[in-house]
Amino acid sequence: MLNEYEVKKQICEIGKRIYNRGMVAANDGNISVKLNDHEFLCTPTGVSKGFMTPEMICKIDEKGNVLQATAPYRPSSEIKMHMRVYQKRPDVGAVVHAHPTYATAFAIAGIPLTQPIMPEAVISLGCVPIAKYGTPSTEEIPDAVEEYLPYFDAVLLESHGALSYSVDLTQAYYKMESLEFYANLLYKAKALGGPKEFDHATVQKLYEIRRKMGLPGKHPANLCQNKGHENCHNCANGCGSVSTNGSSEVNADPALIAEITKKVMEQLGR
Repeated sequence: MLNEYEVKKQICEIGKRIYNRGMVAANDGNISVKLNDHEFLCTPTGVSKGFMTPEMICKIDEKGNVLQATAPYRPSSEIKMHMRVYQKRPDVGAVVHAHPTYATAFAIAGIPLTQPIMPEAVISLGCVPIAKYGTPSTEEIPDAVEEYLPYFDAVLLESHGALSYSVDLTQAYYKMESLEFYANLLYKAKALGGPKEFDHATVQKLYEIRRKMGLPGKHPANLCQNKGHENCHNCANGCGSVSTNGSSEVNADPALIAEITKKVMEQLGR
């Protein structure tokens, strides 16, 4: 387990990554990591994510109160959004908020990222809905995000950006990176005349692969109670094909599952 100083260094490293990849501009975005149920580390306000150093990182409690901060650094007012994620998702260990170009363009256009167009996105990321617009620095954004937290691991913020969260900071960052890559490909596919989506049976086979891989987080393959919201991959009542014990009624070809799993794991770097 990383000590506190090492976690601060990791936050700075991830900050550099999202800055260098153009996922944030100037002082945009914020990152947080859960140390325990009562202590969290977070990025300071007014500082570029590409130029942070460990002493700039702040420590807060579960209510957002400052426990430790080196002057003149202080937490971002948007930490409220992070705290809501930790409150509603005990499995989450880190949160990343950024403004990746393509994903944010979809958020501005009001288009959720729900089209099943590539195995990696369907399996590892799932669907990405849009939380309605909220005024920055208020409880409006956390309130808007909250309804999606039990069902998804990434959310677009209307006219704002994107939010991803997972068991640790590396995985939360990967979610953001995958989100932007998916949005980039979807945008380009639309420019070429529109993507060819997987049919329902193919989506269900990919869901079965995810279940066999035992990936953490919330995902339509594991739990989908968002029927009628059109935020799941071609849901079409497909959620009903998963029984209460999490087993699937879809009889996928074992050889096909093995082959696709191998390719997906290679893409995920595992």
